[in-house]
Amino acid sequence: MELTVKNENKKVILAYIAVCIFWGSTYLAIRIGVSELPPTIFAGIRFIIAGTLMFGYAALKGLSMPKNLSEVFKISIVGIFLLVGGNGAVVWAETRVSSGIASLMVATVPLFMALIESLLPSKTKLNGKGWLGLFIGFIGVSFLVLSDWNKTSVDTIGMSLLIVSSLSWASGSVYSKSFTSSASTISNIAIQMLSGGICLSAIGTFLGEFSRVHFTTKGLGALLYLVVFGSMVGYSCYIYILQKWPAAKAGTYAYVNPPVAVILGAIFLKEVISIKIILATITILGGVILVQTSKLKPASNIKENSNYIES
Repeated sequence: MELTVKNENKKVILAYIAVCIFWGSTYLAIRIGVSELPPTIFAGIRFIIAGTLMFGYAALKGLSMPKNLSEVFKISIVGIFLLVGGNGAVVWAETRVSSGIASLMVATVPLFMALIESLLPSKTKLNGKGWLGLFIGFIGVSFLVLSDWNKTSVDTIGMSLLIVSSLSWASGSVYSKSFTSSASTISNIAIQMLSGGICLSAIGTFLGEFSRVHFTTKGLGALLYLVVFGSMVGYSCYIYILQKWPAAKAGTYAYVNPPVAVILGAIFLKEVISIKIILATITILGGVILVQTSKLKPASNIKENSNYIES
């Protein structure tokens, strides 16, 4: 019995390491992908393929599906917030900024979520520790975006897109808590991916990106990596971790992703790791940790739904 428990613990730890590495490396894969393929189409194809595979798995396993079109609509809205406004903006931003900077800005999502929820009358409220975390976290963002003491140029449009991405992801996450889905988690994720992928592909078509699609080995490799390891394997490992660990403990992967992305970007793309980036990373993650560990005062009891939370 003790041996079984030890083996189970090893599996969970390995799954956790996989999530940290795979989801931290998605920023590198996105950066490579957008250097070879039009960004919107690249993101759209990724989620259509991943969503189709997950939907097929859900159907094969007989997992529960939404009971009506109204529920499908609500789940799709979440997918659009998360994957079009959230992931789509990251993809567009990575045509202008480094993968490490992108991962660091996306780490601010919990700050935006806490801020949005604190402003809504029926949501949870932050205490003093939480507000301090928000202040510190956004100081880190301001330091990263506005300071130029290290002569490190920052692309204003790219950084603005990353802020929009974090805000959209946070808004979609908060909205998802406003309703309870009758479908299984896998089915929810499949619908979110398909709605986001179709919407991104439609936007790419409108922008005329299909005429610029030329598949290369690097582009296809990045796309395949994101579909298999970023979406399928990474998400499966995360679901497994959630079954074995408390959600708060499982969610600590988000603190590991930015350092992983920064290091991988430096190794494979020769991205610069400046003192400014290191200090901003420490400041932002410090604020996020304070917010995540602060004691929230619940204003109402709302059952939380699972979200698709990788980039």
